[in-house]
Amino acid sequence: MRVMTFNLRFENARDGENAWIYRREMVLSVINAYEPAVLGTQEGKWPQLMYLKEQLPEYTACLPGREPDEKSQCPTLFFRKECFEIVCGRDFWLSKTPDVHLSKDWDSAYPRMISYAKVSGIADQMEIIAGVTHLDHIGVEARYQQARIIAEWAEKQDLPFVLMGDFNAEPGSDVHQVLTRADVGLRDSWELMGGPENKSSFTHHGFDGIPQHARMDWVLVSPHFEVLDARIIHDSFKGAYPSDHYPYMVDLRISGSLP
Repeated sequence: MRVMTFNLRFENARDGENAWIYRREMVLSVINAYEPAVLGTQEGKWPQLMYLKEQLPEYTACLPGREPDEKSQCPTLFFRKECFEIVCGRDFWLSKTPDVHLSKDWDSAYPRMISYAKVSGIADQMEIIAGVTHLDHIGVEARYQQARIIAEWAEKQDLPFVLMGDFNAEPGSDVHQVLTRADVGLRDSWELMGGPENKSSFTHHGFDGIPQHARMDWVLVSPHFEVLDARIIHDSFKGAYPSDHYPYMVDLRISGSLP
Protein backbone atom coordinates (compact mmCIF):
# COMPACT_ATOMS: atom_id res chain seq x y z
CA MET A 1 0.00 0.00 0.00
CA ARG A 2 1.09 3.57 -0.60
CA VAL A 3 1.16 6.04 2.30
CA MET A 4 1.68 9.79 2.02
CA THR A 5 2.16 12.42 4.72
CA PHE A 6 1.46 15.96 3.55
CA ASN A 7 1.67 19.17 5.58
CA LEU A 8 -0.81 21.40 3.74
CA ARG A 9 0.24 24.73 5.30
CA PHE A 10 -2.75 26.27 7.02
CA GLU A 11 -5.02 28.74 5.23
CA ASN A 12 -3.34 32.09 5.85
CA ALA A 13 -4.13 35.22 3.82
CA ARG A 14 -0.73 36.63 4.78
CA ASP A 15 0.90 34.05 2.51
CA GLY A 16 0.04 36.28 -0.43
CA GLU A 17 0.62 34.48 -3.72
CA ASN A 18 1.17 31.28 -1.72
CA ALA A 19 -2.21 31.47 0.00
CA TRP A 20 -4.33 28.31 0.03
CA ILE A 21 -6.69 29.59 -2.67
CA TYR A 22 -3.78 29.61 -5.13
CA ARG A 23 -2.31 26.30 -4.00
CA ARG A 24 -5.23 24.02 -3.42
CA GLU A 25 -5.47 22.71 -6.99
CA MET A 26 -1.75 21.89 -6.87
CA VAL A 27 -2.36 19.89 -3.68
CA LEU A 28 -5.09 17.94 -5.48
CA SER A 29 -2.80 17.36 -8.45
CA VAL A 30 -0.12 15.81 -6.24
CA ILE A 31 -2.59 13.56 -4.43
CA ASN A 32 -4.27 12.45 -7.66
CA ALA A 33 -0.93 11.86 -9.38
CA TYR A 34 0.41 9.50 -6.72
CA GLU A 35 -2.88 8.01 -5.46
CA PRO A 36 -1.87 7.07 -1.91
CA ALA A 37 -4.09 4.47 -0.27
CA VAL A 38 -3.58 6.32 3.03
CA LEU A 39 -3.10 10.07 3.14
CA GLY A 40 -2.26 11.90 6.35
CA THR A 41 -2.45 15.71 6.30
CA GLN A 42 -1.37 18.32 8.82
CA GLU A 43 -2.31 21.98 9.43
CA GLY A 44 -5.63 21.61 7.66
CA LYS A 45 -8.28 24.00 8.92
CA TRP A 46 -11.91 22.94 8.62
CA PRO A 47 -12.56 24.71 5.25
CA GLN A 48 -9.40 23.15 3.81
CA LEU A 49 -10.41 19.68 4.96
CA MET A 50 -13.92 20.15 3.58
CA TYR A 51 -12.42 21.20 0.26
CA LEU A 52 -10.32 18.04 0.09
CA LYS A 53 -13.26 15.91 1.16
CA GLU A 54 -15.39 17.38 -1.64
CA GLN A 55 -12.71 17.35 -4.32
CA LEU A 56 -11.39 13.86 -3.56
CA PRO A 57 -14.47 11.64 -3.98
CA GLU A 58 -12.24 8.55 -4.20
CA TYR A 59 -11.33 9.07 -0.53
CA THR A 60 -13.12 8.84 2.80
CA ALA A 61 -12.08 11.46 5.35
CA CYS A 62 -11.75 10.20 8.91
CA LEU A 63 -13.21 12.94 11.14
CA PRO A 64 -14.13 11.02 14.30
CA GLY A 65 -16.55 13.09 16.35
CA ARG A 66 -15.17 16.42 15.13
CA GLU A 67 -17.17 19.60 15.34
CA PRO A 68 -16.66 22.36 12.75
CA ASP A 69 -13.96 24.61 14.13
CA GLU A 70 -12.64 27.56 12.14
CA LYS A 71 -9.51 27.90 14.30
CA SER A 72 -8.02 24.45 14.81
CA GLN A 73 -5.40 22.95 12.52
CA CYS A 74 -6.13 19.24 12.73
CA PRO A 75 -4.09 16.31 11.41
CA THR A 76 -6.47 14.21 9.33
CA LEU A 77 -6.51 10.83 7.62
CA PHE A 78 -8.00 10.12 4.20
CA PHE A 79 -8.43 6.53 2.96
CA ARG A 80 -8.86 5.51 -0.64
CA LYS A 81 -12.28 3.86 -0.83
CA GLU A 82 -11.17 1.06 -3.16
CA CYS A 83 -8.47 0.08 -0.65
CA PHE A 84 -9.83 0.52 2.87
CA GLU A 85 -13.00 0.75 4.90
CA ILE A 86 -12.86 2.59 8.24
CA VAL A 87 -13.75 0.36 11.19
CA CYS A 88 -13.34 2.94 13.94
CA GLY A 89 -11.29 5.99 14.79
CA ARG A 90 -10.52 8.58 17.42
CA ASP A 91 -8.81 11.93 17.99
CA PHE A 92 -7.05 12.77 21.23
CA TRP A 93 -5.03 15.76 22.35
CA LEU A 94 -1.37 15.50 23.23
CA SER A 95 -1.73 16.96 26.69
CA LYS A 96 -2.27 15.91 30.30
CA THR A 97 -6.01 15.89 29.52
CA PRO A 98 -6.28 14.17 26.13
CA ASP A 99 -10.08 14.24 26.02
CA VAL A 100 -10.31 18.00 26.61
CA HIS A 101 -10.77 19.85 23.33
CA LEU A 102 -7.87 22.16 22.43
CA SER A 103 -5.98 21.32 25.64
CA LYS A 104 -2.24 21.93 25.79
CA ASP A 105 0.50 21.64 28.41
CA TRP A 106 4.20 22.17 29.03
CA ASP A 107 5.58 24.84 26.70
CA SER A 108 3.43 23.95 23.70
CA ALA A 109 2.64 26.99 21.57
CA TYR A 110 -0.54 25.40 20.22
CA PRO A 111 -2.82 22.51 21.10
CA ARG A 112 -1.58 19.37 19.35
CA MET A 113 -3.37 16.11 18.62
CA ILE A 114 -3.19 12.70 17.02
CA SER A 115 -5.92 11.19 14.87
CA TYR A 116 -6.02 7.47 14.21
CA ALA A 117 -8.21 4.87 12.60
CA LYS A 118 -8.49 1.11 12.41
CA VAL A 119 -9.26 0.15 8.84
CA SER A 120 -10.01 -3.07 6.99
CA GLY A 121 -8.61 -3.89 3.58
CA ILE A 122 -11.27 -4.15 0.87
CA ALA A 123 -9.46 -6.98 -0.91
CA ASP A 124 -8.33 -9.09 2.03
CA GLN A 125 -10.16 -7.76 5.15
CA MET A 126 -6.77 -7.38 6.83
CA GLU A 127 -6.93 -4.77 9.58
CA ILE A 128 -4.28 -2.14 10.20
CA ILE A 129 -4.03 1.01 12.30
CA ALA A 130 -2.97 4.34 10.79
CA GLY A 131 -2.21 7.46 12.79
CA VAL A 132 -1.33 11.02 11.87
CA THR A 133 0.01 13.77 14.11
CA HIS A 134 1.73 17.16 14.20
CA LEU A 135 4.01 17.96 17.13
CA ASP A 136 4.63 21.46 18.41
CA HIS A 137 7.08 23.64 16.53
CA ILE A 138 8.18 25.79 19.52
CA GLY A 139 8.08 23.90 22.81
CA VAL A 140 11.05 21.56 23.20
CA GLU A 141 9.68 19.95 26.37
CA ALA A 142 6.18 19.80 24.89
CA ARG A 143 7.43 18.10 21.75
CA TYR A 144 9.18 15.42 23.80
CA GLN A 145 6.16 14.88 26.04
CA GLN A 146 3.85 14.72 23.02
CA ALA A 147 6.11 12.07 21.47
CA ARG A 148 6.16 10.16 24.77
CA ILE A 149 2.35 10.08 24.88
CA ILE A 150 2.23 8.72 21.34
CA ALA A 151 4.94 6.15 22.08
CA GLU A 152 3.08 4.84 25.13
CA TRP A 153 -0.08 4.52 23.05
CA ALA A 154 1.68 2.93 20.06
CA GLU A 155 3.31 0.34 22.32
CA LYS A 156 -0.14 -1.03 23.16
CA GLN A 157 -1.16 -1.64 19.54
CA ASP A 158 -1.02 -5.21 18.27
CA LEU A 159 -2.09 -4.68 14.66
CA PRO A 160 0.18 -3.58 11.79
CA PHE A 161 0.67 0.10 12.52
CA VAL A 162 1.69 3.16 10.49
CA LEU A 163 2.33 6.55 12.09
CA MET A 164 2.92 9.60 9.93
CA GLY A 165 3.15 13.33 10.39
CA ASP A 166 5.17 16.48 10.85
CA PHE A 167 7.21 15.89 13.99
CA ASN A 168 9.09 19.21 13.94
CA ALA A 169 12.24 17.35 14.94
CA GLU A 170 15.24 15.89 13.19
CA PRO A 171 16.37 12.27 13.04
CA GLY A 172 18.40 11.41 16.11
CA SER A 173 16.52 13.90 18.29
CA ASP A 174 14.90 12.92 21.58
CA VAL A 175 11.55 12.87 19.76
CA HIS A 176 12.83 10.48 17.12
CA GLN A 177 14.50 8.26 19.70
CA VAL A 178 11.46 7.92 21.95
CA LEU A 179 9.23 6.97 19.01
CA THR A 180 11.64 4.43 17.52
CA ARG A 181 12.64 2.68 20.76
CA ALA A 182 12.66 -1.10 20.42
CA ASP A 183 9.82 -1.51 22.92
CA VAL A 184 7.59 0.89 20.94
CA GLY A 185 8.10 -1.13 17.78
CA LEU A 186 8.14 1.66 15.21
CA ARG A 187 10.87 2.10 12.61
CA ASP A 188 11.70 5.05 10.39
CA SER A 189 10.85 4.12 6.80
CA TRP A 190 13.44 6.52 5.35
CA GLU A 191 16.20 4.95 7.44
CA LEU A 192 15.06 1.46 6.47
CA MET A 193 15.58 2.42 2.82
CA GLY A 194 19.03 3.84 3.58
CA GLY A 195 18.04 7.37 2.59
CA PRO A 196 20.63 10.15 2.99
CA GLU A 197 20.48 12.61 5.88
CA ASN A 198 21.41 15.91 4.24
CA LYS A 199 19.72 18.84 2.54
CA SER A 200 18.40 16.57 -0.18
CA SER A 201 16.17 14.90 2.43
CA PHE A 202 14.97 18.05 4.22
CA THR A 203 11.19 18.24 3.95
CA HIS A 204 10.56 21.87 4.86
CA HIS A 205 11.13 24.80 2.52
CA GLY A 206 9.84 28.35 2.36
CA PHE A 207 7.63 27.95 -0.72
CA ASP A 208 10.74 28.46 -2.85
CA GLY A 209 12.03 24.90 -3.03
CA ILE A 210 15.15 25.70 -0.99
CA PRO A 211 15.50 23.01 1.73
CA GLN A 212 15.34 24.27 5.31
CA HIS A 213 15.70 22.88 8.83
CA ALA A 214 15.59 19.07 8.66
CA ARG A 215 13.83 15.91 7.60
CA MET A 216 10.89 16.49 9.92
CA ASP A 217 8.09 14.70 8.05
CA TRP A 218 8.20 10.96 8.77
CA VAL A 219 6.38 7.71 8.18
CA LEU A 220 7.09 5.24 10.98
CA VAL A 221 6.05 1.61 10.58
CA SER A 222 5.71 -1.48 12.73
CA PRO A 223 7.83 -4.58 11.93
CA HIS A 224 4.88 -6.10 10.05
CA PHE A 225 5.77 -3.89 7.09
CA GLU A 226 8.47 -4.10 4.47
CA VAL A 227 9.34 -0.75 2.91
CA LEU A 228 9.50 -1.11 -0.87
CA ASP A 229 10.13 2.52 -1.78
CA ALA A 230 10.42 5.89 -0.09
CA ARG A 231 10.54 9.27 -1.75
CA ILE A 232 10.26 12.95 -0.97
CA ILE A 233 8.05 14.58 -3.59
CA HIS A 234 9.60 17.76 -4.98
CA ASP A 235 6.91 18.44 -7.58
CA SER A 236 6.36 22.08 -8.52
CA PHE A 237 4.00 23.80 -10.93
CA LYS A 238 5.54 26.52 -13.08
CA GLY A 239 7.87 27.35 -10.21
CA ALA A 240 5.14 27.28 -7.54
CA TYR A 241 4.82 24.68 -4.80
CA PRO A 242 1.67 23.14 -3.29
CA SER A 243 2.95 23.72 0.27
CA ASP A 244 5.95 24.88 2.27
CA HIS A 245 6.60 21.21 3.08
CA TYR A 246 7.42 18.49 0.60
CA PRO A 247 5.07 15.50 0.84
CA TYR A 248 6.76 12.25 1.84
CA MET A 249 5.53 8.96 0.42
CA VAL A 250 6.32 5.30 1.02
CA ASP A 251 5.22 2.04 -0.58
CA LEU A 252 4.70 -0.75 1.94
CA ARG A 253 3.98 -4.45 1.96
CA ILE A 254 2.90 -6.64 4.85
CA SER A 255 5.76 -9.07 5.44
CA GLY A 256 6.02 -9.79 9.17
CA SER A 257 4.01 -12.30 11.16
CA LEU A 258 0.57 -11.05 12.07
CA PRO A 259 -1.01 -11.32 15.52
